[in-house]
Amino acid sequence: YWRRVVRMAALCHDIGHLPFSHAAEHLLPQGWDHERLTDALILGCEMKSLWDQIKVQPNDVAKLALGPKKFGPKKHRIETFSPWEAILSEIIVGDAFGVDRMDYLLRDSFHAGVAYGKFDHYRLIDTLRILPHEQTEEPTLGIESGGLHSAEALLLARYFMYTQLYFHSVRRIYDHHLTEFLKAWLPGGQFEIVTEQHLSMTDNEVNAAMSKAAYSPDSPGHRHARAICCRDHFRLVYERKPQDVLVNPHAAEAVAKRLICQFGKDDVHLYRHTEANKRFDFPVRQMDGNVSSSIDESTVLKSIPVVMAEFVFVASDRKQEALALLKKESAKIIEPPTEEKP
Repeated sequence: YWRRVVRMAALCHDIGHLPFSHAAEHLLPQGWDHERLTDALILGCEMKSLWDQIKVQPNDVAKLALGPKKFGPKKHRIETFSPWEAILSEIIVGDAFGVDRMDYLLRDSFHAGVAYGKFDHYRLIDTLRILPHEQTEEPTLGIESGGLHSAEALLLARYFMYTQLYFHSVRRIYDHHLTEFLKAWLPGGQFEIVTEQHLSMTDNEVNAAMSKAAYSPDSPGHRHARAICCRDHFRLVYERKPQDVLVNPHAAEAVAKRLICQFGKDDVHLYRHTEANKRFDFPVRQMDGNVSSSIDESTVLKSIPVVMAEFVFVASDRKQEALALLKKESAKIIEPPTEEKP
């Protein structure tokens, strides 16, 4: 029974995703995200006949598909997880070894034509074990010591995929144009949460609408649709530099403010992201049977940097002027304002 539930949960894990995945998820009504849509679809009448046919409880599927972090007082509903259910959901959504992560790293690296996301997932899966957490003694996914290098490779692959692909400047500015187009095109600037409308809104509908708007100057979102369809996207003029951050931790924001003052807010976009400082602490079973923390066993895991990205973009026809301005005034712009003496 539980093998069947895990398989169904893995298949249904991301069915609540919107067109173009995470790019415009913040355009859902307040309190909604793709996990809540996933939950609603699994528990909805559309899939009831399927669950009846294969004899599984939809609530079991939903719990494993989303995991304990998505249920609680601040989430859309409250569910308690037994240790058994927590382990099974970790197989799908776990931060360190969830198959969702393994899948998207390998698949995205393949389709993007890069090697950053590759790691020995065969060795990793072969050495996975259910082990007691060093501090809580709760059962969790861990690894035999022989698979530690594969686990390190997975987490390094994640770091490089984020820095080289997911936070690539062109990919980020396309997300901005897509979001701005959807704000203008969607009724009320938001996605629908009613199941029928959610299921009928796919990448195809958005692509068709963007293509039409790109060549119709009077259409809502024309400028941003054209930016995507005609590759006339905003251009990168500044990105985070360690030496600038030493002078002013808010250097990118200072650059953006100066360019907005020069060109106006509609021609400038600032993107910033700082990932939470995650410690991938999982149990490692040694050859003698003792279990220790991965943080204690691996110098690699302790040294993986936090993913950070800061970009400033301007409209394509403003690029040369913006670069000239920054070259001339860079030191002045980045220098933090001096505090006035009392």
